[in-house]
Amino acid sequence: MLWVKTLHIVFVASWFAGLFYLPRIYVNLASAGEPAVQARLLGMARRLYRFTTLLAVPAVLFGLWLYVGYGIGMGPGNGWMHAKLACVLLIAGYHHGCGVLLRKFEQGRNTRSHVFYRWFNEIPVLLLLAVVALVVVKPF
Repeated sequence: MLWVKTLHIVFVASWFAGLFYLPRIYVNLASAGEPAVQARLLGMARRLYRFTTLLAVPAVLFGLWLYVGYGIGMGPGNGWMHAKLACVLLIAGYHHGCGVLLRKFEQGRNTRSHVFYRWFNEIPVLLLLAVVALVVVKPF
């Protein structure tokens, strides 16, 4: 079980590294005026989104293995796990939203400013804080 937990933590940390950096690329894309700069940033964003998606899959699968296979968080008195799973759904939604925004950039249909993306970039920090607090403190 400890190896599964280790792999889960490593893949979650890696997934979040991508979720932290991808919106930073969007900040720069929203500010970039030169087509060459935009093309380079779009390439970076595409590759990072694909790679981040590949990291998300084992993160979720190892988490499910811990939950279903080992029963971590199951049973009475584990409301924290339900809250954590709700946060994981929000994180997956955020990840999907990053893909939607990437497609808008690729199609030249971005209507948001770099300020929006600076705020958008803070969402995964808050979600990670919530998940870690739920797992460590287990408030309910």
